[in-house]
Amino acid sequence: MRIPLLGFTWLLVLQTAGELLSRGLSLPLPGPVIGLLLLLPTLASARVREAVAPCAEGLLSHLSLLFVPVAVGAMSYLPVLREYGLRLLVALVLSTWIGIAATALFLRAFPPSDDAEVR
Repeated sequence: MRIPLLGFTWLLVLQTAGELLSRGLSLPLPGPVIGLLLLLPTLASARVREAVAPCAEGLLSHLSLLFVPVAVGAMSYLPVLREYGLRLLVALVLSTWIGIAATALFLRAFPPSDDAEVR
């Protein structure tokens, strides 16, 4: 069993690099998003991929705990949710359906080829 510390280090280094790029270049994306974009090509390396995999499995197994701060924060905005809750719900439902419809239309227009390799 591999210790996920090396993978966690990779994730933190890439997030820090994303933060530095975001703030240093005044980019409109948050640092963690840029860090994830940096992680994507880095995962092509087996060395990084094998180090990050145990860390990712550990984080995913405790994913529900990461939503607790969000729920607590939402409770502090109950007056705002009372006033705008219905509008937010409608916007969320509509945007979800639009995303699903756009994906379906894209897949209809560009179906995957039969010889596409599935990983």
